[in-house]
Amino acid sequence: MAIQIAPSILAADFLELGKQIKDVSKTADIIHFDIMDGSFVPNISFGFPVLDAVKKIATLPVDAHLMIVHPEKYFERCAASGVNMLSFHLEAALADGNDPAVFLDRIRSLGMKAGLAFNPDFPIEKVFPYLDNADYVLAMSVFAGFGGQHIEDSVYDRVKSLKKEIVERKLKCLVEIDGGVTRDNIAAIAAAGVDIVVAGSAVFKADDCAAEVQVLREFALG
Repeated sequence: MAIQIAPSILAADFLELGKQIKDVSKTADIIHFDIMDGSFVPNISFGFPVLDAVKKIATLPVDAHLMIVHPEKYFERCAASGVNMLSFHLEAALADGNDPAVFLDRIRSLGMKAGLAFNPDFPIEKVFPYLDNADYVLAMSVFAGFGGQHIEDSVYDRVKSLKKEIVERKLKCLVEIDGGVTRDNIAAIAAAGVDIVVAGSAVFKADDCAAEVQVLREFALG
C-alpha cells in the first residue's frame, strides 16, 4: 500500500485555515487535527468549535490526536463532530489505571477508527498487547506538544519493531508517525514500514502546500 500523507493543521496559517485545508485536500489523504490540553502536554491547541468548523469543509477523513489527560471523556464528543480516526495516548490511559484495550473498543463502537499514540521514550514492547484492538498506532517521532521539532532517530527502529510484530501476527493495524517529517527523511520513514505520515511544517510552510504534499509522496518512493 502506498504511503498516506496527513497534513497537520497545527502548522497551518490560522488566518488562512479554510483555504489551506481546501488546498491540501486536493492532494493529501487525511487531515490531522491535534487536540492539546496544556496538562498532558505543555501546550494548548484547538477545541471542539474549531474541530466542528474544520469538519464542515473537510472532504478528507479527519484524524484527531488527543494529547490530553482523561481522553475517554471526549470520545463521544469527537464522534459527534464527525471525526473519522481518533487516537489517544497510551501513557494517559495507563496513568489513570485504565485498560487501553477498553478505550480502543469504545472508540470503534462509536464508528471511528481507533488509534493508540505514544511518545518516543515509551517502551515499544508495551504497545504490542494492544495491537489486536487498534486500527492504527501513532508512533510519535517527536515528543508530543509542539510542532516544528526534529525527528527522533530512534523512530526508525521502533517502527520496524512494530511492523515486524504486526506482520508476524497477521494484523491489519497501520503504523502512523508524527513529527519532523521532511523531504530528506520521508524515504527512510517509508522504508521502515510507515503507512501514514503526518506532516505539518513540511507542508504548510511551503510556498504551495498542495504541491508539497505531492513532492513528499514522490520523495517517499526513494
